Amino acid sequence: MKSSQSNIKKAKKYLDENCCIGVPTETVYGLAANAYSDSAVKKIFNLKKRPKNNPLIVHYLDIDSLKKDCLINDNFFKLYKKFSPGPITYILWLKKNSKISKFVTNKKKKIAVRFPEHNIFKILLKNLDYPLAAPSANIYNGLSPVQASDVKEEFGSNIKYVLDGGKCSVGVESTIIDLTNKPSLLRLGGIDISKINRVLRKKIIININPKYKITSGQSNFHYSPGIPLKMNIKKPEQDEAFILIKKRKINSNNYYYLSKKNNLGEAAKNLYLCLRKIKNKNYKSIAVEKIPNKGLGKTINDRLKRASKFIGIA
Repeated sequence: MKSSQSNIKKAKKYLDENCCIGVPTETVYGLAANAYSDSAVKKIFNLKKRPKNNPLIVHYLDIDSLKKDCLINDNFFKLYKKFSPGPITYILWLKKNSKISKFVTNKKKKIAVRFPEHNIFKILLKNLDYPLAAPSANIYNGLSPVQASDVKEEFGSNIKYVLDGGKCSVGVESTIIDLTNKPSLLRLGGIDISKINRVLRKKIIININPKYKITSGQSNFHYSPGIPLKMNIKKPEQDEAFILIKKRKINSNNYYYLSKKNNLGEAAKNLYLCLRKIKNKNYKSIAVEKIPNKGLGKTINDRLKRASKFIGIA
């Protein structure tokens, strides 16, 4: 979807006034604000009802715009050259003279950074003099939004503006890699870890449930539609929404398909759309058939596992 220059101007106006707006990325929609402004960043936390000790990801246009804020290394260069812009986030050391708000990093010396691939977001960043802190545009622990209407559903009149960029092409959050020491995976996401291993020519450490949270999406309970969810189910209970990875000959009103032909990329793209649709149809519970635990299937299973930790109805 093309965005007119007037929409970009409107988005810039609100951001320059230290407001939060919804922005499209290839992963999910973000709740964006000026990463250099304490007051703007605090609004993100307040709107999302997000714990203050849960750091944010900051979005940059390119490596040149990043250099004033971060220290970069060889592993970063290798991955940036291969995967950025795209659905990968890097944890780097913050420079001492960086203008990044202390609320972005929870006063830590590390920062999570990303280079979005979505064309509208890139045009917006080109028009700004600051990077954008932009976690997913949803209430904390809930479903991530993958289209503009999802953001409006989450925040209503509490958000000033949503820059519409159509449906997200990836549909799940970015892969997060910590590069401040030995490379380690902190969150499964839109890029398969095996591809990262090949670029770095080593098997990176996996640490997706660290004791200390240094970036987004690491809490055990997250990505929830607000109703109980069960995984690896062969047959659902009566009146229970049933999510399947591929089409079946037998159909039912309570069957929801992530893919027509067991395509994990398509399934990942449709995951949050499917969960939100089920939520809005007022089902009391969700059953999910076994998802192959390979490639993006690992990311899907990670999201479902965290969503399944839901207890009770919010």
